Amino acid sequence: MFPLTILFEDNYLALIHKPAGILVSGNRFKTIVNALPQNLKPSSLNDATKPQPVHRLDYATTGLLLVGKTSSSIRALNQLFENKSISKTYLAVTIGEMDDEGKIKLAIDGKPSQSYYKVLESVASKRFSKLNLVELDPKTGRRHQLRKHLSSIGNPILGDKDYGITDLILNGKGLYLHAYTLGFVHPITNKKMHILDAIPKRFKKLFPALETN
Repeated sequence: MFPLTILFEDNYLALIHKPAGILVSGNRFKTIVNALPQNLKPSSLNDATKPQPVHRLDYATTGLLLVGKTSSSIRALNQLFENKSISKTYLAVTIGEMDDEGKIKLAIDGKPSQSYYKVLESVASKRFSKLNLVELDPKTGRRHQLRKHLSSIGNPILGDKDYGITDLILNGKGLYLHAYTLGFVHPITNKKMHILDAIPKRFKKLFPALETN
């Protein structure tokens, strides 16, 4: 089984780095769910259970994934998500001219959906005209929400084969979307948690200023 990078772990929960190109769960052998028991320490608590992710990330997306290790913590973490008590930010590389910041409210599958974005840096590109490093704050959690929202305003995510512009799809480099931070109050210890998963190297290669930060 493949190794996972563990960014935080206690008896109740863990935060891990999800690599690109691996399903969180599903019918395949190589999934995050199947790898968790070999990578996390077993909880010593009475209601310990098989580690279980409490949210999803797309196959091509990298970054932070929150995992429960006991039955009570899994229920509590699910409740935090339902109550919108967990803050999430993503980083993406988008194509084309963008406003410095904005709000996207396009409904997805008939359901209200809302995302905020802020451009952190932009660079000129011979092939794509302009590439932007964008911080994203999704206020709802619809399937492919950020990818659909950015595509809807004409700024698809670099490497997005499903929602990109046909002539501007970057092949072979993956999707430039990264789950960057998670913030919440630990449901058992009441400790304020703010976990960051470092900016991927492939993002830094596009924005030289990041290399010095």
